Amino acid sequence: MATIGAIAPAEYAAAVPELAEVLSACVESGAGVSFMLPFPPAAAAEFWRGLTPRVADGTILVLAARNGGRIDGTVQLQLVSIPNQPHRAEVAKMLVHPRARRQGLAEALMLRLELEARRRSRRLLTLDTASDVADRLYRRLGYHEVGVIPGYAYWPDGRLSDTTIFYKWLD
Repeated sequence: MATIGAIAPAEYAAAVPELAEVLSACVESGAGVSFMLPFPPAAAAEFWRGLTPRVADGTILVLAARNGGRIDGTVQLQLVSIPNQPHRAEVAKMLVHPRARRQGLAEALMLRLELEARRRSRRLLTLDTASDVADRLYRRLGYHEVGVIPGYAYWPDGRLSDTTIFYKWLD
């Protein structure tokens, strides 16, 4: 059974190699999460290291799903700091390592993310995802489709992908 929790800023640097492994494996398996092939492990680690200042100041909360102490999945809660949007946050980089898929980790990560959003008085969550990939998960969790943008981004192999925008109001 996986345990889900936030990675504390003091522990973040030590978690970067495992987060990089998850990101790299997801991109290698075809996930459309901003990166193109080839995607060397060093590039994945650099992405995570680049978030360090925002993790340290609390504007990004990185959640991890751990099995046996190993990170198998992650998602980010990005707190919007715009003065007229203190009630909103963005969901980003929902990633589950291919070795750990079909075990309910994505849903568990999202439910914990929603709990953390509520704790921070964030009631509106927004996200975008490659169409037809995670759509079912988000719909099942009560997210509402805003629309689809055709040809919004590329898959890692260079094919164009549509992107679906979702939102959810939390109780």
